[in-house]
Amino acid sequence: MKSLKFSLVFLVFFQLGLSAQEPEAEKPAIIPQPAEVEWKEDFFTLQERTVVCFNSGAEASAAWLQRLLQNTYTQSYTMQGEDCNGFNLNLNPNLEETLGKEGYQLDISSNIVYLEAASEAGLFYGIQTLRQMFPAEIENEKVSEEIKLPQVSITDSPRFEWRGSMLDIARSFFGPDYIKKHLDRMAFYKLNRLHLHLTDDQGWRIEIKQKPKLTELGGKGAVKGGRSGYLTQEEYKEIQEYAAARNIVIVPEIDLPGHIYSALMAYPELNCDELANIEPRMATPPQLYHEYQVGWSKLCLDKPEIYDFVATVLGEMAEITTGDYLHIGGDEIEDERYKEFVVKADSIVRKLGKITIGWEEVTQAAVDSTFISQRWTGNTKRVVDTRVIESICTNFYFDHANIPGQEMTNNWCQERGVSLKDAYTFKAKNPKTIGVEAPVWTEMVLSDEAADDRFWPRSIAMAEVGWSKDENKDFKNFVNRLGEHGLRLDLMDVNYFRTPEVNWNSSRNKGVFSEFMPESRW
Repeated sequence: MKSLKFSLVFLVFFQLGLSAQEPEAEKPAIIPQPAEVEWKEDFFTLQERTVVCFNSGAEASAAWLQRLLQNTYTQSYTMQGEDCNGFNLNLNPNLEETLGKEGYQLDISSNIVYLEAASEAGLFYGIQTLRQMFPAEIENEKVSEEIKLPQVSITDSPRFEWRGSMLDIARSFFGPDYIKKHLDRMAFYKLNRLHLHLTDDQGWRIEIKQKPKLTELGGKGAVKGGRSGYLTQEEYKEIQEYAAARNIVIVPEIDLPGHIYSALMAYPELNCDELANIEPRMATPPQLYHEYQVGWSKLCLDKPEIYDFVATVLGEMAEITTGDYLHIGGDEIEDERYKEFVVKADSIVRKLGKITIGWEEVTQAAVDSTFISQRWTGNTKRVVDTRVIESICTNFYFDHANIPGQEMTNNWCQERGVSLKDAYTFKAKNPKTIGVEAPVWTEMVLSDEAADDRFWPRSIAMAEVGWSKDENKDFKNFVNRLGEHGLRLDLMDVNYFRTPEVNWNSSRNKGVFSEFMPESRW
């Protein structure tokens, strides 16, 4: 009798234990961490036939969701309507008061997945969250096994409006194919700004039709071992269109008045007499420059005609740029006319109807209050109080080593490199901070694989910094969730750095016999 009672008690506790543990085990590893999550105990089971309902304005979101479902066993179709069994997308501008422009509400019950937002951006981000609930295999193959989504209620919105990634294509060129791949990965983690560093001493990477030599000559340069080339205006427009579909704004940077040798080589009249503006003379026109050092060249600021050049270049960039921003660089310059130059350059940009961004040194000058400062050292004594993008090099310069001693990486800002934890634990202190952005400079980044290695997974940590509130963040919890993304990153063909402190759920480097043991016949 005792044995029977014990067995029954054990069975009850065992079943209770399973029911208590099961929802925990089934929780998807969502990144960035949503603002509010309430998990339920049951599931939504994807049927063999399903409908994606949408209201007016949500057509594009319905197309994204249906594309996701095409990689499953379900036969899905879209229709305009509301309150359908299956998937419901509802665009409701009145929600901007509570969710903001990019927030969303996702509710999954036993027979309905209901997603609501104030804008298409919010619906798109809700779909990215939903995507992370599907099996990782959905990224590149058709999932034939039954799909169960955990029932949940999520209310989510970003902490910062600016969640950026910067790719330097001036030192070593990266073309449209890689940029589009990078945009896809950014969108998955709800990043919304891609800053393209288009010009530097080594190369000029954007076609300016009124100054064709900039790319005809300047486009041929690159760091040694790097790639040369440039974007045509048509390619640049196509990249912007691709980005916009993913709710990402392209931010072009024309670095002025320094880091400009590629232009000085193409148009020698921009130089001072006897090349007094090039010091030290790492190269002189018509030589190309292939070394790493930068900050040794500048426009001849004594010549009034340089402003015609600046106005021409910025004018064409404004004309072909659909976003609101033009970045004028402005870093690492010592010249008595520097402040005069950046004030004039800021004025040119504003007259073109764009918002000026520059590296933090620009705030030494009395630029307009609409200017956005990008902080990278935090050491500049500013004379204007502007909005701020945080790109502090100790936390966000991802060209630095992932771990101490990593080869072919920079270490000038922090000798040990910039770790995953460095990126994740950054906290903004300036009340005028509008967001965060992590640059990858490409002196030593000479291939697509190397760029992936620098961006990922640290960009995922930065994405959570930009999206999630500090009180919702916990590094140990993040590392656990990140490990679950290993297989998905593999299937998305991301050559990410396998950070040692992360227990990666990954298929990389596994063969057909990996982890296989035959049953013993003896």
